[in-house]
Amino acid sequence: MPAIQNNIVSDVIFLRRSVRSYQPERLEQETIESLLHAAIRAPTAMHQEPWRFIVIQDQSLLNHISTIAKPLFQRSLHSSGHAEPHTDYDFSDPKFNIFYGADTLIVIVAQESGHFVEADCWLAAENLMLAATEMGLGTCVIGSAIAALNTPDMRKQLKIPQGYVAIAPIIVGVPRGRTEATPRKDPIVLSWIK
Repeated sequence: MPAIQNNIVSDVIFLRRSVRSYQPERLEQETIESLLHAAIRAPTAMHQEPWRFIVIQDQSLLNHISTIAKPLFQRSLHSSGHAEPHTDYDFSDPKFNIFYGADTLIVIVAQESGHFVEADCWLAAENLMLAATEMGLGTCVIGSAIAALNTPDMRKQLKIPQGYVAIAPIIVGVPRGRTEATPRKDPIVLSWIK
């Protein structure tokens, strides 16, 4: 298990990056369980704790999901009139893997209906990513995988119960090299009423 660094919360927030290059190193079960325990400490509306987790470390399955996800994601972008979001990544390239060589995919799953279910799951995702950062691990949300994870065949293969959907797919692993911070726009305050 990677050593936990003694960073305060704000340091960890500013250290977090979307990592897109990983070492071929398997995460231990204990490490993943620590991340899941951090995730479930997220705020939850009406104390529902709607999240469920699927952990995938099978590289052949990750490659299969990537192959299914790329054309689905491209079609959804084109039908909505959007261009590909990352010009450095060619979703039509058979060699491109949407999981960037990460060893582990953690998918946060929840029931399709319910008050604030998706928000709760994304709060859990952020907790997980911040905990991973504190442990020296890299993470990246892979939104392009969501449609593939929710296809009937994949739902069956991943044992996603009826009435549940994949909401937040997050890769986790040991980063290969350093990922620089990307610029952020200043906060835009629409109103500040005193």
